[in-house]
Amino acid sequence: MDFGVVLQTDPPARDVVAGMKAAEDNGFRYGWTFDSVVLWQEPFVIYSQVLAATKDLVVGPMVTNPSTRDWSVTASLFATLNDMFGNRTVCGIGRGDSARRVIGQKPASLAALGRAMTVIKDLAEGKEVEHHGTPVRIPWVRDGKLEVWMAAYGPKALKMVGEQADGFILQTADVDIARWTIGSVREAAVAAGRDPSTITMCVAAPAYVGTDLAHQRDQLRWFGGMVGNHVADLVARYGDSGAVPTALTDYIKGREGYDYSHHGRAGNRSTDFVPDSIVDRFCLLGPASAHVDRLQELREVGVDNFALYLMHDDKDKTLGAYGDEVVGRV
Repeated sequence: MDFGVVLQTDPPARDVVAGMKAAEDNGFRYGWTFDSVVLWQEPFVIYSQVLAATKDLVVGPMVTNPSTRDWSVTASLFATLNDMFGNRTVCGIGRGDSARRVIGQKPASLAALGRAMTVIKDLAEGKEVEHHGTPVRIPWVRDGKLEVWMAAYGPKALKMVGEQADGFILQTADVDIARWTIGSVREAAVAAGRDPSTITMCVAAPAYVGTDLAHQRDQLRWFGGMVGNHVADLVARYGDSGAVPTALTDYIKGREGYDYSHHGRAGNRSTDFVPDSIVDRFCLLGPASAHVDRLQELREVGVDNFALYLMHDDKDKTLGAYGDEVVGRV
């Protein structure tokens, strides 16, 4: 299993760079950031500094979207970084949540997302595409390579992952949900004539190593609220039973709204509806041994990449504990 760390691009950017370097030193292979440029700083500027400060770390957004930048701009950003540092980027992408909603826009449609993934990947790899009705190619790309990993929860999105994405991002560490979603992606891949083993299965979730479970739960409750934004969209589309497992949908019944000014942060009062049981299922808490146990369960259902959201009040200790006690054991 490979490991990644997910950070927010809060200023000063040098702290993000230092955090990514520390992650690589602790055995992490991937460095991810949020991509919501009103709430945080522009990540692609910071990626160049991260890549310069590390040796092999692969960097990218978790996740970007098809709508806040033209697809040609997104492709050129990745291609430029790859040209400078040797194909060390990955494009995590979804329909868009905070990046879109804080500027008064809705998430992109799945159709737009699917087309964007093709155009961004092909342009970043030097291929010609039709974009805005015009043949376009980035002429300076040489030996470009860009994997595109798609974030998804619902049946139609999971089908799209299986049909065209290089990787799947599931933002919850619940084993049952991982089993269902990975199974759906694999089925769609087979139906599309693809080898499902070529799709990287990535679970992204917060982790906090320690013994004070009550404190850890309070620090990580924000994640259930963030996931709840996507679940609310699923319930609106599919209802609260049937197509989507109740293990994913039940807990948002008490959700009354969401304040994006506290998005992805401990203490977000918009997440008070999230019960302890959801924090325990969606996140990794407790001593390092408990993290190892959960990660081994996830590996057994097909997860081969774990991305650790590091947003709580004891980041350095958790990162070090993963380096010393978790990564090498999983």
